[in-house]
Amino acid sequence: MTRPDVLGYLRRDIAGIHQQATEIRIRSAAGDFRHSYTKTMAVSDPLTAENDLIAQVANTGVPAVIVPSLEHFVDGRPPEALLRLADVLVMEPKTTFTRLEPEQAAS
Repeated sequence: MTRPDVLGYLRRDIAGIHQQATEIRIRSAAGDFRHSYTKTMAVSDPLTAENDLIAQVANTGVPAVIVPSLEHFVDGRPPEALLRLADVLVMEPKTTFTRLEPEQAAS
């Protein structure tokens, strides 16, 4: 059985000097979540980061995104627009936000 793909995501301002180690942890955690790692999107600008992530997920159709922690999201939670497109897998604490069904998304 083929594992679904997952895109890693982190903000450089949060990961700091631990970015490389965090990327390695993301690759490893993908398997823990039973997904196939594709790549990590490391972003610098927190003001555009989430929109860039949403556009990447929309363009590639990847079914899941993995993040080190909720701290990597501006509001401390996955944006609804992202959850309309993909599951969000959080490494610490280990949590899964399941993709929203169309009727679950706010208008």
